[in-house]
Amino acid sequence: MRFIVLFDACVLYPAPLRDFLMRLATTGLFAAKWSNQIHDEWTRNLLVKRPELEEQLIRTRRLMNEAIPDSLITGHENLINSLSLPDPNDRHVLAAAIRSHAQIIVTFNLKDFPSETLATFGMEPMHPDVFIEHQLDLHQGYVITAAKQHRAALANPAKSADEYLETLAAQGLVITADRLKEFINLI
Repeated sequence: MRFIVLFDACVLYPAPLRDFLMRLATTGLFAAKWSNQIHDEWTRNLLVKRPELEEQLIRTRRLMNEAIPDSLITGHENLINSLSLPDPNDRHVLAAAIRSHAQIIVTFNLKDFPSETLATFGMEPMHPDVFIEHQLDLHQGYVITAAKQHRAALANPAKSADEYLETLAAQGLVITADRLKEFINLI
């Protein structure tokens, strides 16, 4: 059984990070999961700033669900009210993680998912930079290939390898960008 990872809405909101995580997920190194509520949260927050993207985001959601078989978690709603987190609005994320049997919730909001609480469900919260760093340690070639493909897909405007690494760092992937500098000629 593959390692199961649930992506919180905050890591799906910024397009460069979402795209990189999706490229990693399509490698098959882990099983990426999310729910319609998570989709609703990241798209709703993005539409506040960019309402003109509504049709494009509907397509993005569909493509994400199609790209990662069995990624969409359902049937977790009955768990939500029984859960306790510092921010009650995050209970749907934990419920989806429980239903999917996730080992990790990838999130920037570590304080909203206390390690002690998640440990009772056999999972842990993890910053996306740390998550990708672990993937680099375990599957370096796959991560470098995903970064190369991700950079190549950035055509408007195209980015040099250095610019690409700056983009990753700006997304909160400081360690990842630093580690990938070693392979700059490959990406």
